[in-house]
Amino acid sequence: MANQQVIVLYKALIREAKKLPAYNFRNYALRRIRDSFKENRIIKEPAQVAAAIQEGKKSLELIKRQVIIGQIYDTEKLVIEYQK
Repeated sequence: MANQQVIVLYKALIREAKKLPAYNFRNYALRRIRDSFKENRIIKEPAQVAAAIQEGKKSLELIKRQVIIGQIYDTEKLVIEYQK
């Protein structure tokens, strides 16, 4: 059950972070999410897992708010974003 919650939370965080309009914030958020999940992979105790999931949910809500704010105050793309 906890594994499934973690996977759903991870995917939701990545999905929302990809919506961030600012290149630097988007890349920072994606990198931070991946690093946090790698660091917390060793947690086995149910209380610690629950606490980490709650922290992840708080982060998800924060990212959702930042996406909305970024959409309100739209900025120009950086030069690096045009290269593909």
